Amino acid sequence: MKKIALLVCGATMAWGQATQPATPAAKPAPPFSQTLLKGNQYSAAEDARIVKLYENIRFSDVIDGLDVVGLQDITIMDPEIRPSWRDQEKFTHRIVGVAVTVRLVPAQETSPKFASHLAERAWEAGGWNPPAANRTQTGRGGAGYGAFIRPGTVLVVDNGARDDGFCGSNMGMGLAGRGLAGFVGNKVCRDMDEMTLLKIPVYQGGYGLNSPRGINQGRMWVESYNQPITVGGVLVLPGDIIVADADGVAVVPRAKAEEVAKIARWIYEDDEIKRRNLYEKTGRKPDWTVEGIKPPAPPSDAPINPDAVWTKRP
Repeated sequence: MKKIALLVCGATMAWGQATQPATPAAKPAPPFSQTLLKGNQYSAAEDARIVKLYENIRFSDVIDGLDVVGLQDITIMDPEIRPSWRDQEKFTHRIVGVAVTVRLVPAQETSPKFASHLAERAWEAGGWNPPAANRTQTGRGGAGYGAFIRPGTVLVVDNGARDDGFCGSNMGMGLAGRGLAGFVGNKVCRDMDEMTLLKIPVYQGGYGLNSPRGINQGRMWVESYNQPITVGGVLVLPGDIIVADADGVAVVPRAKAEEVAKIARWIYEDDEIKRRNLYEKTGRKPDWTVEGIKPPAPPSDAPINPDAVWTKRP
């Protein structure tokens, strides 16, 4: 009887242990470094199609369009990001394009002492990458953004470095020759006399009306390109639409770009028709800004897309 009792007791203990939840497996350690917010890549054809939708549309029209879709004051850059020069005749300082982003950070080392100017030139030619031990890739990785400069792009620069720019007149002319629509950022370009003469649009802030002065890897490094950045207090993702003129700089999230463009286009055309009528009433000779504009159709009653720019997982 005693043996039976022991067997029953042992079986009960074994059953109890079998029904206990298994010890959860240890979670894998997260990566030491990880990018949590990504930008999407779009084809050249898709970029060109979207940019075409914004042709001639003003910053003010885009602001009003963003208001309609529920993005009031969220993607408008701080007013300190302003045009470094203005063309008051043909408005060639205006920008419409697709964002290519670059982030600069202060260097953790200074320029070495050089034996000669020739030695300094060799060092300068090495590019603005961090030291090899801190790089995520070999070679001149920081210069890779250049492969994405094409007609209708805007170089948007998040410059966390000190009094150090990213672009001079030489680089500006080279990129403009490849179709770059302009530069936007904090402390982006120097050589502004030449940039103004060349009519290369630059919207920048960070030193009031002054441009940055230095420009070498002893002051800054290229940390990344085509990653999310912040300029003028606004998040900019690669592929977002940039619209800038004398009133300011607007960022249109790519997810809302088509809808905002349609609304902004209607606002622009409606305003220009009304302004042309005022020209006639006041006896003012119409100028090029009101030529060729046709009255738009009535505002669409199509529902506004309720989807957020992003949707949080439950």
